[in-house]
Amino acid sequence: MTAPQWLRRPAGAAPRISFGADYNPEQWPREVWLEDVRLMREADVDVVSVGIFSWAKIQPTADEWRFEWLDEVLDLLHANGIGVDLATATASPPPWLTARHPEILPVNAQGETVWPGGRQHWRPTSPVFRRYSLALVDRIATRYADHPALVAWHVSNELGCHNVYDYSDDAARAFRDWLRERYTTIDALNHAWGTAFWSQQYADFAEILPPRLAATHPNPTQQLDFKRFSDDALRAYLRAERDVLRRHTPDVPVTTNFMIMGETKGMNYAGWPADVDFVSNDHYVLPGPQAQDELSFSANLTGNIAGGRPWFLMEHSTSAVNWQPVNVSKKPGELVRDSLTHVAHGADAVCFFQWRQSAAGAEKYHSAMVPHAGPDSAVFRSVTRLGATLRDLAPVAGAVREKAPAAIVFDWESWWAAEADSHPTNRINYRQEALDWYSAFLNLGIRADVVPHGAPLGEYALVVAPMLHMLSAAAAKELRTYAEAGGHLVTTYFSGVVDEHDHIWLGGYPGALRDLLGIRVEEFAPLLDAEIVRLDNGLTGTTWSERVDTADDVSALARYTSGDLAGYPAVTRRVADAGSAAYVSTRLGTAGLTRVLGDLAAAAGLASDLPASVRGQVELVVRRNGDARYAFLINRTARPVTVAGVAGRPLLGRVAGGVVELEPRGVAVLHCAPTPAP
Repeated sequence: MTAPQWLRRPAGAAPRISFGADYNPEQWPREVWLEDVRLMREADVDVVSVGIFSWAKIQPTADEWRFEWLDEVLDLLHANGIGVDLATATASPPPWLTARHPEILPVNAQGETVWPGGRQHWRPTSPVFRRYSLALVDRIATRYADHPALVAWHVSNELGCHNVYDYSDDAARAFRDWLRERYTTIDALNHAWGTAFWSQQYADFAEILPPRLAATHPNPTQQLDFKRFSDDALRAYLRAERDVLRRHTPDVPVTTNFMIMGETKGMNYAGWPADVDFVSNDHYVLPGPQAQDELSFSANLTGNIAGGRPWFLMEHSTSAVNWQPVNVSKKPGELVRDSLTHVAHGADAVCFFQWRQSAAGAEKYHSAMVPHAGPDSAVFRSVTRLGATLRDLAPVAGAVREKAPAAIVFDWESWWAAEADSHPTNRINYRQEALDWYSAFLNLGIRADVVPHGAPLGEYALVVAPMLHMLSAAAAKELRTYAEAGGHLVTTYFSGVVDEHDHIWLGGYPGALRDLLGIRVEEFAPLLDAEIVRLDNGLTGTTWSERVDTADDVSALARYTSGDLAGYPAVTRRVADAGSAAYVSTRLGTAGLTRVLGDLAAAAGLASDLPASVRGQVELVVRRNGDARYAFLINRTARPVTVAGVAGRPLLGRVAGGVVELEPRGVAVLHCAPTPAP
C-alpha cells in the first residue's frame, strides 16, 4: 500500500496549517507535562515531534525496555487533541551500545575515532549499528502502530548532520561494493578516476580505500565518488528504517528532516524525496545582509524539491540559536515573518526546535516556544499570535506553489566538484553565487524558482544556472534544447568545465557549453583577494576573471576596462534560434548582478509583478489551490511599506483603498482572483 503524502488525520478533520515543535518531555518531571499541554492548547499547537533523542530512556540497557513514560506522554497529547510525529529515536546511540560495540563509532579522514559525548556518533554503514537500531525501530513501531496520536513517523534526525563522511573499515567495504555496482569492472573505474596520473591504477576493487589523509591531494574523482557514496549510504539507512515502519503501518506517512540551509552540502537532497512520503526541512537563519534572502532561497528550493507539493517545516528557531559564533535574538516581527516565508513557499506545517527551552545540556541556550522566562514572555506571546495566524490561513493549506516565470538551477554535484581542492582558486563559493542571483531577482521584484539540476525547464522564460561546473553531455544537450526552443539561459564562470567523472571538456572553456554560448576561454584568470576588475558599465568584479574570445554572432553586454583583460568581453549574449544564451565571466555580487539581470530579464520579456517603488523591499510569492490563488507579500525591511496594485481579499494584513499596508517585517496574504486564461 502506498502511504499518504501528508499527516494522517481523523476522518472529516478540517484542513489547517499545522503548528508545533520538537517535544522532549524526558527532560522534565511529570508535573511539567500537564502545564505543557495546557500551553500547547493556548498556542493552538496540533502536532509535536516526540522521542527524537530518547533511545537511552527507552532502552537503558541492552536487555531492558521502558516504554511506560512514552505511553503516558502519547496518551496525554492525544487527550488534548495534539498529534504526534513519532521519532524512531535512533539519532544518538546510548552509552551502553557504544561501550559494548565501539566499532559503530565513526572514523574521520585522519583515522581518529569520533567518540561519544555529542550526538550522531554512529557509522551509516555499520552492520552492528543497523542491527541494534532497526530492532529499536521494530519495537517502537510494534508498540505504537495503532496509537491514535500517531500522525507520522520521523526517521532518525538530521541524517548526516555530523556523520555524513565516515572513513572507517565498514565504510571502506561498503564503498568498494558501491563502486563495483557503479562501474562493474576495474578498468571502467580506472578510466573514470583517471588513475594513469600519479601511478594510481588499481588491479582490484579490494585495493581501494576512502580518500583518507594522504600526502597531497587525493584523486579528485575518488573524492567525488566518495561524496556520492556517502549520500547514498545515508539514503540506504533511511530506507532501512522506513521499510520497517511501513511493514507495521503502511498507512502512516514516513518522513525525515532535511537540512536545506546555509553551507550544509554533504547530502544531495534532490534525490531524497523518493525515499519519504512527504518532505520535511530544518532551517535556521544565518545572520548577515542576506539573511532574509537565504531563508527565502532555502524555502524556495525545499518547495521545488518537494515537487511543488506541501512540505513540513520541522525545525526553525523562535529566536537565538546556540551554535553560531554570536547568537543574536530575533527582532520584533521576525518570528512570524520567518515562519510565514516558509508557508509562502509551500510549508503546510510550521514547527520549532523546541517546545520548552532546556535547562541543561548543549542546547540550553537555544530558544524555544516556551523560553526560560516562561509563558509570560514576548517570545511566547509571539508564538500564540503565530498559532492564531496560522488558523486564519487554513484556506491556504494544501495549496501548491505557483510556478514562477524564471528559475535558478541548483546542483549539489557541481557544488561538490567546484569547491574541491587543487583548483584555480579556493575562493569561489558555489552557494553564495546562486544566492546572489536569487537576491538580484528579489531586488528586481521578479519571482524565480530555485530548482534542482535535472528539473524540467521548458516552462521558464529565463533560467540562470550559476557555476554549473559539472555537466554531462546529456545535460548540456538539454540546456541547448531549452535555449533553442525559446528559453533564455544565463550561466557564469567555472560552468560546463568538467563531465560527470570530473574530467575536463577539452578544446577550451567553458567546455560543454562553449558552442551554445559562442565563446572560448583558453585560460582562467582568478583574482587575488585584494584584486578587482573594472567593467565599462561601471561595475567591478572580484574572485574570478577570464579572457573571453567570442564568435561573430555573440554580443558583448559589458567589457573589461582594466588590466590585461581591457577590451575583452565580460558579459556576453548569443541568440540561439528562438532563445538565447548569456555568460557572466566574473563575480559581480548582488548589486552588480541586479543590473545585469535587469537587462537579461527585459530581453527575455520578463517584468516585475510589484510596483517599482517597493521592488527590493517586498517579496511576492503565490500559492494556488485549484482556481484559488493566494499572494503572500513579505516586507523584507524594518519600516512600514505600502503596496498598490495587488488586488485581493485579505486573509492576513490590512488593505485600504486598494493599497496593502505592511507593518515593519510584516506579511499580508491575499485571496486573489484566478489568473485569466491566455
